[in-house]
Amino acid sequence: MPLPETLAAALLIDAAIGDPAAVYRKIPHPVALMGRLIAGLEGRLNTPATSPHRRFARGLLTAAAVVALAAAAGGLAQAFCAGWSHGWLLEAVAASTLIAARSLYLHVRAVGQALDDSLASARDAVSHIVGRDPAFLDEAAVARAAVESAAENFADGVAAPVFWFALLGLPGLCAYKAINTLDSMLGYRNERFEHFGKCAARLDDAANWLPARLSALAITAAAALTPEASPARAWRTVVADAKRHRSPNAGWPEAAMAGALGFALAGPRRYAQGWVDDHWMGDGNADLRAHDIRRALSLYVTACVLTAIISVVGVTITGSSSAALALATAG
Repeated sequence: MPLPETLAAALLIDAAIGDPAAVYRKIPHPVALMGRLIAGLEGRLNTPATSPHRRFARGLLTAAAVVALAAAAGGLAQAFCAGWSHGWLLEAVAASTLIAARSLYLHVRAVGQALDDSLASARDAVSHIVGRDPAFLDEAAVARAAVESAAENFADGVAAPVFWFALLGLPGLCAYKAINTLDSMLGYRNERFEHFGKCAARLDDAANWLPARLSALAITAAAALTPEASPARAWRTVVADAKRHRSPNAGWPEAAMAGALGFALAGPRRYAQGWVDDHWMGDGNADLRAHDIRRALSLYVTACVLTAIISVVGVTITGSSSAALALATAG
């Protein structure tokens, strides 16, 4: 478990700086390194001539190896930081690279800004954050895709990394990002990845199970502090619709966002692999526009702030309780 000041600093660094492009033009981002490792293993092990059972076994071994290596790297980094007088700040910098609050905000905001200009530029902007086919997206579908991305990625880009870092320190955070990257690269239901990527997808479902539900609570609480948002409607929509989503986790933050703002999100949509006939999250307005993206971002920012405050307070209380217990035991 990190020090409270380490967690607070990591969140502040991410909010202020995010992932500076100038830095990552010179050195690879940690997630990019994970991606290269996963791609290399998949290219060698996931061969078409291999039987489905063997492809599953190889996928399982790939996932286990990548997660173990990531956790070990996090452990080494944490040990290195502990050897310095201001090591907590070094650890905060390292952790901030694996939290995506600012990056997500900028990407979603870019879709709203592009939508103010033209549908073509908005389709291009949204293609960077969602996997659906942009050619089939009209203005409302582009806006919905951006809002859904803000909600879903709040769970796995902010809430989950903060949760695992607060619980298990850098090893837990690195392991989680490895799991998330494995799923984003291998967790597809198609001929190539159906068997090889199954373990990665299930592992990601498990790692995000609790953070996704906590993210719904955070969005609901944020709705109480956001103009023209309704926490009561947010929670009613979560209860009614979250479990109907095709994903075991994505429906929770999406339903909370939809209910809070009076939207209808998800629903049928087209990906590169074909149409997905999903349930709607919420029964509100589906005809969204650029100003609705800005409303969603306002709610998102408030949810991020609440997540930061609650997580730092939680780590502080837990750390104080552990210290008191250790003193009592020693006494």
